[in-house]
Amino acid sequence: MSDKVLAVVNGKEITERAVNDLIAKLGPQRSAPFMTPEGKKQLLDELINQELIYLDAIDQKLDEEEDFKINLDVVKKDILKQYAIGKLLNPITVSDDEVKKYYEENKAAFVKPESVKASHILIDSEEKANEILEELKNGTDFADAAKKYSSCPSKAQGGDLGYFGRGQMVPEFDSAVFNMELNEISNPVKTQFGYHIIKVTDKKDKEMSSFEEVKEGITKQMLNMKQSEVYLKKSQELKSKYTVEIK
Repeated sequence: MSDKVLAVVNGKEITERAVNDLIAKLGPQRSAPFMTPEGKKQLLDELINQELIYLDAIDQKLDEEEDFKINLDVVKKDILKQYAIGKLLNPITVSDDEVKKYYEENKAAFVKPESVKASHILIDSEEKANEILEELKNGTDFADAAKKYSSCPSKAQGGDLGYFGRGQMVPEFDSAVFNMELNEISNPVKTQFGYHIIKVTDKKDKEMSSFEEVKEGITKQMLNMKQSEVYLKKSQELKSKYTVEIK
């Protein structure tokens, strides 16, 4: 990252790094308008203005006012609290061996349930649904029919609903799709939304997630558990050291 000096205010350098740091603090959504040269110029102007306000505040001795000292004390306390919590929790780690042991001892928790991938065509009337079904039996491509006739937003993807497990769809749809064979096309299935013509495009049996698939999630979970234990233990120790009154 460049550290080119872009402006000097009363001897204080404002660099390209400072502008880029400000962009980073804005976050991906808010920073987009400031990625252009014009946008960066706006941010540079803002940094200059802030430095001018700071210099004026010092000249007015605002840092010596009682309200400022009170606010500063509050901020210092908050920063010190977070710093102390960081000092307490940051050294805590979880080893690969610990993660592996947890995985081996809790394998039942990492079983992927049975799932299917299906497409559908949603129609308002049973009569129209049966007409479309006849077209499909006569060779019309399912995805083309979905794009032409379906009232579901999935029509843009040819009716594709992706993968889903049992219980994720309304009962009538769920019961039908999990009793179908691969590439089978259903008769119209009535639900609260209308009539569905369903095609099963893939099926996955229940299977065990690999260690690599779940390693990151287990690590985060175990780290959170360890940190919580240390934090609560430390809090209990401090309650015996300092007076706490709950009213």
